[in-house]
Amino acid sequence: MKKLIRTLLIAVMVFTGTTSFANEVSKSAMPMTEAQKNVRLQEISKRVEFIREMDKSQLSRKDRKELRKEVKAMKAEAKTLAGGGVYLSVGAILIVILVLILIL
Repeated sequence: MKKLIRTLLIAVMVFTGTTSFANEVSKSAMPMTEAQKNVRLQEISKRVEFIREMDKSQLSRKDRKELRKEVKAMKAEAKTLAGGGVYLSVGAILIVILVLILIL
């Protein structure tokens, strides 16, 4: 009985797996050249300057919230286009320090 249940569970897991579409390429996955990145960064900076110079006192609360979301999204996009930098976790820093101590 246990063998039958185990076999059925394995069969269900095998035949109901998720499918992935590896051949579909989205627009954001396409690599950008340096010239395209620079152009996009300039567009982002112009849009942010335009938003900063706007008179926001006449806008509704909803419109101001949408502008904040837009600026945050553009900031994140600019950060990824500019390279993003190198991030080290605390564990990685400790390992580096221990290796340096062992070497020296």
